[in-house]
Amino acid sequence: MELPMRKDVPEELTWDLSLIYASEEDMYEDWEKAKKSAADIVKKYRGKLDSPDRIVDCLDELEECEKLMYLVSSYTGLAVEVDYYDTANQERSNRIDSELSRIRADLSFIDSEIMEASDEVLDAAIEKAAGCKGKLQDIRREKPHKLDKETEKTLKALSQTFNTPYEVYNMAKLADMKFDSFTVDGKTYPLGYSLFEDDYEYEPDTAVRRAAFNAFSEKIRQYENVTATAYNANVVFDKTMASLRSYPTVFDYLLFDQKVTREMYDRQIDLITEKLAPHMRKYARLLKKIHKLDQMTFADLKLSVDPDFDPRVTVQEANEYVRKGLAVMGEDYVSMVDEAFKNRWIDFAKNQGKSTGGFCSSPYGRNSFILLSWNDRMADVFTIAHELGHAGHFRLANAAQSLYDTEVSTYFVEAPSTMNELLLGNYLLKTSEDKRFRRWVLSSMVGHTYYHNFVTHLREAWYQREVYKIIDEGGSVSAEVLSDLFKKNLKLFWGDDVELIPGAELTWMRQPHYYMGLYSYTYSAGLTVATEAARKIEEEGESAVEAWKKVLSAGSTLDPVGLAALAGIDITTDEPLLRTIDRIGAMIDEIVSISEELGEA
Repeated sequence: MELPMRKDVPEELTWDLSLIYASEEDMYEDWEKAKKSAADIVKKYRGKLDSPDRIVDCLDELEECEKLMYLVSSYTGLAVEVDYYDTANQERSNRIDSELSRIRADLSFIDSEIMEASDEVLDAAIEKAAGCKGKLQDIRREKPHKLDKETEKTLKALSQTFNTPYEVYNMAKLADMKFDSFTVDGKTYPLGYSLFEDDYEYEPDTAVRRAAFNAFSEKIRQYENVTATAYNANVVFDKTMASLRSYPTVFDYLLFDQKVTREMYDRQIDLITEKLAPHMRKYARLLKKIHKLDQMTFADLKLSVDPDFDPRVTVQEANEYVRKGLAVMGEDYVSMVDEAFKNRWIDFAKNQGKSTGGFCSSPYGRNSFILLSWNDRMADVFTIAHELGHAGHFRLANAAQSLYDTEVSTYFVEAPSTMNELLLGNYLLKTSEDKRFRRWVLSSMVGHTYYHNFVTHLREAWYQREVYKIIDEGGSVSAEVLSDLFKKNLKLFWGDDVELIPGAELTWMRQPHYYMGLYSYTYSAGLTVATEAARKIEEEGESAVEAWKKVLSAGSTLDPVGLAALAGIDITTDEPLLRTIDRIGAMIDEIVSISEELGEA
């Protein structure tokens, strides 16, 4: 289980960044074009954005420059994500980011000058615009919160510096932490961040699983103060920006770009905390009974209901599962799935220094790139389906919209990805009538799809809201405060059904989402929309599929409420969320019922 270095990983398990640029020289050629384009825009338009025609022409030229910068930063940034030990790639990425900050500072005059235009000129520009219409509408919306030109330029120039807290977090986690092995019953086991999160958390041997949790917690505890300092700097920055830009609260500032209300944000956190907790406690009690545990601890929550039935899956088999599970989306969609596997869009490798978890990056004008660590489990197949949901979303959006209209609200962006997990689960349920198989599929959906998005990320969201309340009132947070908050958070949800052993309170150290604004709660928001959309596909068939594809193609031309409405879903009320929670409860009830039939509960 010892992880190899990146250089020792088989090439077929890695993604192919030559799909962005065939060589580093090609990348630098585009970078020089981008810098020249930016300089030309400054020379041609600075101080001259005084008419609708010039505004639209400027934004159209800027879009072409932004496309080049997007490709270059993706190429250099993605290379770092798979190997934080590679200092050459880090230096290259940092150098590009630094130059990018300077370019964006030089170009910051564009938004500022457009905002200074009269309403008549701005309205005429919006009327004339095609690809930049949404960009202009956003500029007008942001007008009350913009600062003067020189201040905006300074902030753009400092953008790389503002990203330092997240960089510190990643370096501490992925480069500096070196885990010692641990021993159970005379046998020594290697330990690492991804080994723990991808393997040991699911380990059926209780002694090994709990020992791994203890060893992992002891190591990350050594970094709690530097991690807390980085996070405090991040949230204080958010509050500072909120105040500078005249937002009433830091929440208003962070929700502004998502284009949703505070009510929609709070609803996800409060309703799930109240309504889902009883169902998940029931699920935890079932795990305790099935596995004959002395007590149900926080280290046991990722256990499978039936670990002996959890089939091992090869990468090739994963391709077949996903293509069949997503076949309802049509031939073009399945073709994309096959292309992703065949042309190395996916980085399956497990190596030292690689980012944990999974993500999908979709640079405009290229294919997507998916990162995960492959562990031969069906859980990984669901992860691939999830990330291909992002890929399919932006494949359609990028093809139909300008670059400006592909920046989808984070409130909605997890809907297409979680939708794919549900489609895969629904497909698997139809492939067999065997009770044990049905329980395994249902528990995979509850224990992975819904647990990940409605429990793991939702608990993050509850905790994050409490942190920002402290910051909004002028306070700050330390490691002790953060650990106390997270322990309170877990106790509120799990009650007396789960023992919060030492280390559970350190869960706040394990996620990068806290450095991305109010992102954690959006996983449950997206899955709520996805659950309703998947239900419609089950009930209505092709018409619902076509409606969903229209949603994906719409990009950011509509806000989250408008995108959901396009699929026939009303997220201005709590009904979709309540129905989703009821569905989770029904799935858990069926898992318990089947377990009782099998004599295991």
